[in-house]
Amino acid sequence: MLSEFLDTGDEWIVPRTGIRKRHVISDENIEDLGAEAAMNAIKMSGLDISEIDYFICSNVINEYITPGLSCIISEKIGLSCPCIDINCACPGFIYAMDIAESHFQAGRVKNVLIVCAEEPTRMTDWHDRSTCVLFGDGAAAAVFTAGNNMKGIRLHSQPSTDKIWQKRKLEPTPYITKEEVDVPLQMKGKEVFKFAVNASTTEVEALLNELGITKDQVSYYMVHQANKRIIDAIKNYLNEPDEKFPTNIVDHGNSSSASCAILLDECNRKGMFQKG
Repeated sequence: MLSEFLDTGDEWIVPRTGIRKRHVISDENIEDLGAEAAMNAIKMSGLDISEIDYFICSNVINEYITPGLSCIISEKIGLSCPCIDINCACPGFIYAMDIAESHFQAGRVKNVLIVCAEEPTRMTDWHDRSTCVLFGDGAAAAVFTAGNNMKGIRLHSQPSTDKIWQKRKLEPTPYITKEEVDVPLQMKGKEVFKFAVNASTTEVEALLNELGITKDQVSYYMVHQANKRIIDAIKNYLNEPDEKFPTNIVDHGNSSSASCAILLDECNRKGMFQKG
């Protein structure tokens, strides 16, 4: 289908990304996907919606500047607890987990709903094959309950405004004298690749050392589904087998913060996980 308006096809896309199929929103809205994922997660948790104490929504882009997507989804599903939006892009699910764990440790909440609802296909220039072939839309959700199940978590940041970015033009005022333009997603692929591999492998090894866990004790590495080459590079650096790295990028592409959560759900439905 891309070949109808873009000089590309599977022979170019698959070897570079590992992606064969993606999902793109058409007549739906991202809040509809997020609401459906939220309700499915709450149902699977066995909780009543009134038992959700806090709601965190990870989202990069949607039609609304305000209200936040968490508010929009809350209204759709009848959720009345406090809610916040975070925009941490691809690692948003992990940042949301860290926020939830902080609230658990403070004794403020018992049950936290996390929704990752992403529409990155609306960020790219669909005539730029270096970016538009990578992304797919999607949403996923999970309910976390206070306990001692979070073994550990590490976050890594390397602030940069030039490796991957998009700029939106704001409403004009009589006092704006600078020129403002809309710029679709821009990405320095090689630099993003290096950062992703270095940060992931460094923090994985640091976390395992911190927890006193060996790689032999790790059943699976749930890696952000950005690019098959990145996943393979992480796997090779850690010297771990293919079976420890479940992937779904071939069918979904990069769905930003929703990617890991979607992968977790798919693996869970296959019965791949056990408690502990």
